Amino acid sequence: MATLHSITLHLQNAFMRATFALIIALAAGAVIATGLSAAGVLPWLSLQAGFGPAGVVDAGIYVQVGLTALALMLAFYLPSSARMMALENAHRRFAMNMQDVTQAYHLAHAADRSGLFQTSSEFDAVKERLSFLREHPDLQSLEPEILELAAQMSQVSQELADTYGDDKVNRARNFLQQRQQEVEQFQQRIEDAQTIQHELRQWTRDIEIEESIAKSQLARLRDELFDLLPELSTHLHSTPELAHPSNASIYAMTPPRAAE
Repeated sequence: MATLHSITLHLQNAFMRATFALIIALAAGAVIATGLSAAGVLPWLSLQAGFGPAGVVDAGIYVQVGLTALALMLAFYLPSSARMMALENAHRRFAMNMQDVTQAYHLAHAADRSGLFQTSSEFDAVKERLSFLREHPDLQSLEPEILELAAQMSQVSQELADTYGDDKVNRARNFLQQRQQEVEQFQQRIEDAQTIQHELRQWTRDIEIEESIAKSQLARLRDELFDLLPELSTHLHSTPELAHPSNASIYAMTPPRAAE
C-alpha cells in the first residue's frame, strides 16, 4: 500500500511538471505569435463569428489576443502553484526522513542497550554506531546523512542506554517476579492459616459444648445421687440386721448432705 501511494505521488509530480512546462511553452508561443502578427510579420488568426443578426468581422484577432492573455495569466499563476507543490514535497520528504531517523535510532539504541557498543570516546562511539547502521540489512536504502544523525542521537543517549540496559532491566524484572511469587506464597499461607484457625475455633467450640453437656450431666447425676442418699440412709436405719459397725461408712455419708 505504501509503495502504491509513493508511485502515485511520483506520477502526480511528473504530470504537474509536464503540464507546467507545456503551459509555459504555449504562453511563450502565443506571445511571440501575437507580437509577430501585430508587427505584420505573421497574419492574424482568421475566425468568422457572429452574435445576433449582426456579424462580427475579424473575430480571430480578439480570440488570439484573449488566448494570449489567458496563457500569460496561467504562466504567472503557475509559479505559486509550483511553490506550493515544492513545499508539499519538502514536507513529505521531511516526514519520510524523520521516520527513517526514528527507525535507525531505535535500532542503534536497542543495540546500545544490549551492550554491543563498548567504545568510550565520543568520536569512536559515533563511528562504531554508524558502521553498525550501515551494515544493518533493514537500513540499506537510507541516506548516509540520516544514518549519521541517528548514530549521533544514539551516542547522546548512551547514558540512558547504560541506565536501562537489557541486563539491568531483566534483573529488575526477575526480582519483581520473585517478589510477586513470594507475595503470592505468603498470601496462600495466610489463607491456610485462616482456614486452620477457623477449624480450631470450631473444634474448640464443639469441645466446650461437649464439656458443658458433660458437666451438666455430672451435676444432674450428683444431685440425683444426693437426693437418693438420705432415702438409703433412712432405709438403713430402719433395717436392724444392717446395724453393724462395718456399715458405719454408710451413715457417715449423710452428714455432708445435711451440711450442703
